[in-house]
Amino acid sequence: MILRMMSLLVALLSLGQAAIVRYESEMNLGGYLFLVNRERPISADYVPPDLVRPDVKSTSDAVLMRHDAARALEKMFLAAKEEENYTLIAVSGYRSYATQSSIFSRKVSNVGRKNALLYVAPPGCSEHQLGLAMDLGARRNTSLEASFGDTDEGKWVAQNCWRFGFILRYRDEWTPVTGYAYEPWHVRYVGEEHAARIFEADIPFETYIAQIREAMFAYLVQGGER
Repeated sequence: MILRMMSLLVALLSLGQAAIVRYESEMNLGGYLFLVNRERPISADYVPPDLVRPDVKSTSDAVLMRHDAARALEKMFLAAKEEENYTLIAVSGYRSYATQSSIFSRKVSNVGRKNALLYVAPPGCSEHQLGLAMDLGARRNTSLEASFGDTDEGKWVAQNCWRFGFILRYRDEWTPVTGYAYEPWHVRYVGEEHAARIFEADIPFETYIAQIREAMFAYLVQGGER
Protein backbone atom coordinates (compact mmCIF):
# COMPACT_ATOMS: atom_id res chain seq x y z
CA MET A 1 0.00 0.00 0.00
CA ILE A 2 2.90 2.36 0.71
CA LEU A 3 4.06 2.16 -2.92
CA ARG A 4 0.51 2.82 -4.15
CA MET A 5 0.24 5.83 -1.87
CA MET A 6 3.56 7.22 -3.08
CA SER A 7 2.49 6.71 -6.69
CA LEU A 8 -0.80 8.46 -5.99
CA LEU A 9 0.90 11.41 -4.34
CA VAL A 10 3.22 11.79 -7.34
CA ALA A 11 0.20 11.61 -9.66
CA LEU A 12 -1.65 14.25 -7.66
CA LEU A 13 1.33 16.58 -7.63
CA SER A 14 1.69 16.17 -11.39
CA LEU A 15 -1.84 17.53 -11.87
CA GLY A 16 -0.72 20.97 -10.82
CA GLN A 17 -1.65 23.35 -8.05
CA ALA A 18 -4.88 24.55 -9.71
CA ALA A 19 -6.31 21.04 -9.70
CA ILE A 20 -5.38 20.48 -6.06
CA VAL A 21 -7.00 23.77 -5.05
CA ARG A 22 -10.14 22.68 -6.92
CA TYR A 23 -10.09 19.39 -5.06
CA GLU A 24 -9.81 21.30 -1.79
CA SER A 25 -13.08 23.08 -2.53
CA GLU A 26 -14.73 19.74 -3.30
CA MET A 27 -13.76 18.59 0.21
CA ASN A 28 -16.07 21.18 1.78
CA LEU A 29 -19.58 20.26 2.88
CA GLY A 30 -21.67 19.97 -0.26
CA GLY A 31 -18.71 18.83 -2.35
CA TYR A 32 -18.39 15.31 -3.66
CA LEU A 33 -15.15 14.75 -1.74
CA PHE A 34 -16.55 15.74 1.65
CA LEU A 35 -15.46 13.17 4.24
CA VAL A 36 -17.85 12.34 7.04
CA ASN A 37 -17.10 9.73 9.70
CA ARG A 38 -17.05 9.46 13.47
CA GLU A 39 -14.16 11.93 13.66
CA ARG A 40 -15.82 14.38 11.24
CA PRO A 41 -19.56 14.64 12.01
CA ILE A 42 -22.01 17.01 10.38
CA SER A 43 -24.83 18.98 11.95
CA ALA A 44 -28.26 17.56 12.62
CA ASP A 45 -29.94 20.09 10.35
CA TYR A 46 -27.91 19.39 7.20
CA VAL A 47 -30.08 18.33 4.26
CA PRO A 48 -28.70 18.23 0.69
CA PRO A 49 -30.54 20.79 -1.47
CA ASP A 50 -30.82 18.66 -4.62
CA LEU A 51 -32.29 15.34 -3.51
CA VAL A 52 -34.15 13.39 -6.20
CA ARG A 53 -35.47 9.89 -6.62
CA PRO A 54 -33.25 7.82 -8.95
CA ASP A 55 -35.15 6.18 -11.81
CA VAL A 56 -34.12 2.66 -10.80
CA LYS A 57 -35.65 -0.38 -9.14
CA SER A 58 -35.85 0.32 -5.42
CA THR A 59 -37.42 -1.01 -2.26
CA SER A 60 -39.27 2.25 -1.66
CA ASP A 61 -40.31 5.48 -3.35
CA ALA A 62 -38.52 7.24 -0.51
CA VAL A 63 -35.06 6.18 -1.76
CA LEU A 64 -33.34 9.49 -2.61
CA MET A 65 -29.90 10.74 -3.66
CA ARG A 66 -28.36 14.00 -4.75
CA HIS A 67 -29.04 14.78 -8.40
CA ASP A 68 -25.67 13.92 -9.96
CA ALA A 69 -25.31 10.78 -7.85
CA ALA A 70 -28.81 9.67 -8.82
CA ARG A 71 -28.10 10.10 -12.53
CA ALA A 72 -24.85 8.14 -12.13
CA LEU A 73 -26.71 5.38 -10.28
CA GLU A 74 -29.17 5.11 -13.15
CA LYS A 75 -26.30 4.64 -15.60
CA MET A 76 -24.72 1.98 -13.40
CA PHE A 77 -27.95 0.02 -13.01
CA LEU A 78 -28.54 0.19 -16.77
CA ALA A 79 -25.02 -1.01 -17.54
CA ALA A 80 -25.38 -3.94 -15.13
CA LYS A 81 -28.55 -4.96 -16.93
CA GLU A 82 -27.26 -4.45 -20.47
CA GLU A 83 -23.82 -5.96 -19.93
CA GLU A 84 -24.60 -8.92 -17.67
CA ASN A 85 -28.40 -9.00 -17.25
CA TYR A 86 -27.96 -8.23 -13.55
CA THR A 87 -30.80 -6.51 -11.73
CA LEU A 88 -29.58 -4.22 -8.97
CA ILE A 89 -31.93 -2.80 -6.35
CA ALA A 90 -31.57 0.53 -4.52
CA VAL A 91 -32.28 -0.20 -0.86
CA SER A 92 -31.28 2.86 1.18
CA GLY A 93 -30.06 6.27 0.03
CA TYR A 94 -30.43 9.59 1.85
CA ARG A 95 -31.18 9.36 5.56
CA SER A 96 -31.93 12.29 7.80
CA TYR A 97 -30.14 12.79 11.11
CA ALA A 98 -33.29 11.65 12.92
CA THR A 99 -33.58 8.48 10.85
CA GLN A 100 -29.93 7.62 11.43
CA SER A 101 -30.39 8.26 15.14
CA SER A 102 -33.25 5.76 15.27
CA ILE A 103 -31.26 3.13 13.36
CA PHE A 104 -28.23 3.58 15.60
CA SER A 105 -30.25 3.48 18.82
CA ARG A 106 -31.95 0.28 17.70
CA LYS A 107 -28.60 -1.33 16.93
CA VAL A 108 -27.20 -0.30 20.31
CA SER A 109 -30.22 -1.89 22.01
CA ASN A 110 -29.65 -5.12 20.10
CA VAL A 111 -25.87 -5.57 20.28
CA GLY A 112 -24.48 -2.90 22.65
CA ARG A 113 -22.76 0.36 21.77
CA LYS A 114 -19.28 -1.08 21.09
CA ASN A 115 -20.54 -3.57 18.51
CA ALA A 116 -23.06 -1.11 17.13
CA LEU A 117 -20.27 1.36 16.28
CA LEU A 118 -18.71 -1.27 14.01
CA TYR A 119 -21.84 -1.67 11.93
CA VAL A 120 -23.84 1.55 12.10
CA ALA A 121 -22.73 5.17 11.98
CA PRO A 122 -23.93 7.36 14.84
CA PRO A 123 -26.24 10.22 13.82
CA GLY A 124 -24.31 12.97 12.09
CA CYS A 125 -21.56 10.56 11.06
CA SER A 126 -23.24 8.76 8.18
CA GLU A 127 -22.53 9.24 4.49
CA HIS A 128 -26.21 8.63 3.89
CA GLN A 129 -26.99 12.07 5.33
CA LEU A 130 -24.87 13.55 2.53
CA GLY A 131 -27.18 12.04 -0.09
CA LEU A 132 -24.15 10.53 -1.81
CA ALA A 133 -24.34 6.95 -0.56
CA MET A 134 -26.54 4.06 -1.63
CA ASP A 135 -27.00 0.60 -0.19
CA LEU A 136 -27.51 -1.94 -2.94
CA GLY A 137 -29.22 -5.29 -3.19
CA ALA A 138 -29.87 -7.81 -5.93
CA ARG A 139 -33.11 -9.08 -7.33
CA ARG A 140 -32.89 -12.22 -5.20
CA ASN A 141 -31.81 -10.54 -1.96
CA THR A 142 -32.11 -6.99 -0.59
CA SER A 143 -31.28 -7.75 3.04
CA LEU A 144 -27.85 -6.00 3.08
CA GLU A 145 -25.69 -8.92 4.09
CA ALA A 146 -21.98 -9.53 3.60
CA SER A 147 -22.89 -12.36 1.25
CA PHE A 148 -23.82 -9.71 -1.34
CA GLY A 149 -20.10 -9.44 -2.03
CA ASP A 150 -20.06 -13.09 -3.14
CA THR A 151 -22.93 -12.72 -5.59
CA ASP A 152 -22.39 -12.06 -9.28
CA GLU A 153 -24.04 -8.69 -8.82
CA GLY A 154 -21.83 -7.79 -5.87
CA LYS A 155 -18.67 -8.78 -7.73
CA TRP A 156 -19.76 -6.71 -10.73
CA VAL A 157 -20.39 -3.68 -8.53
CA ALA A 158 -16.98 -4.05 -6.87
CA GLN A 159 -15.20 -4.11 -10.23
CA ASN A 160 -17.30 -1.61 -12.14
CA CYS A 161 -18.86 1.00 -9.86
CA TRP A 162 -15.86 3.33 -10.36
CA ARG A 163 -16.81 3.68 -14.03
CA PHE A 164 -19.88 5.62 -12.87
CA GLY A 165 -18.24 7.70 -10.15
CA PHE A 166 -18.84 5.39 -7.19
CA ILE A 167 -16.46 3.70 -4.78
CA LEU A 168 -16.85 0.84 -2.34
CA ARG A 169 -16.38 2.47 1.05
CA TYR A 170 -16.09 -0.38 3.52
CA ARG A 171 -13.91 -3.26 2.46
CA ASP A 172 -13.04 -5.87 5.07
CA GLU A 173 -9.31 -5.11 5.05
CA TRP A 174 -9.97 -1.39 5.44
CA THR A 175 -11.77 -1.63 8.80
CA PRO A 176 -8.75 -0.31 10.76
CA VAL A 177 -8.93 2.85 8.62
CA THR A 178 -12.67 3.32 8.11
CA GLY A 179 -13.74 2.03 11.52
CA TYR A 180 -16.56 -0.02 10.00
CA ALA A 181 -17.08 -3.67 9.18
CA TYR A 182 -17.29 -5.05 5.65
CA GLU A 183 -20.20 -3.60 3.66
CA PRO A 184 -20.03 -4.75 0.03
CA TRP A 185 -23.46 -3.22 -0.57
CA HIS A 186 -22.48 0.38 0.33
CA VAL A 187 -21.28 2.62 -2.50
CA ARG A 188 -20.41 6.31 -2.28
CA TYR A 189 -20.44 8.83 -5.12
CA VAL A 190 -17.28 10.90 -5.57
CA GLY A 191 -17.38 11.56 -9.33
CA GLU A 192 -15.75 9.60 -12.13
CA GLU A 193 -12.34 11.29 -11.95
CA HIS A 194 -11.79 10.52 -8.28
CA ALA A 195 -13.47 7.11 -8.36
CA ALA A 196 -11.12 5.94 -11.12
CA ARG A 197 -8.09 7.15 -9.18
CA ILE A 198 -9.24 5.56 -5.89
CA PHE A 199 -10.01 2.27 -7.64
CA GLU A 200 -6.61 2.18 -9.33
CA ALA A 201 -4.79 3.00 -6.10
CA ASP A 202 -6.91 0.44 -4.21
CA ILE A 203 -7.10 2.54 -1.06
CA PRO A 204 -9.82 3.71 1.37
CA PHE A 205 -11.45 7.09 0.82
CA GLU A 206 -9.86 8.39 4.03
CA THR A 207 -6.42 7.63 2.60
CA TYR A 208 -7.23 9.36 -0.68
CA ILE A 209 -8.33 12.51 1.14
CA ALA A 210 -5.16 12.39 3.22
CA GLN A 211 -3.11 12.23 0.01
CA ILE A 212 -4.85 15.29 -1.40
CA ARG A 213 -4.13 17.18 1.81
CA GLU A 214 -0.50 16.08 1.65
CA ALA A 215 -0.27 17.39 -1.91
CA MET A 216 -1.83 20.68 -0.77
CA PHE A 217 0.74 20.92 2.03
CA ALA A 218 3.56 20.24 -0.42
CA TYR A 219 2.49 23.18 -2.54
CA LEU A 220 2.28 25.42 0.52
CA VAL A 221 5.77 24.39 1.62
CA GLN A 222 7.01 25.28 -1.86
CA GLY A 223 5.56 28.75 -1.30
CA GLY A 224 2.99 28.57 -4.05
CA GLU A 225 0.09 30.96 -4.24
CA ARG A 226 -3.35 29.55 -3.47
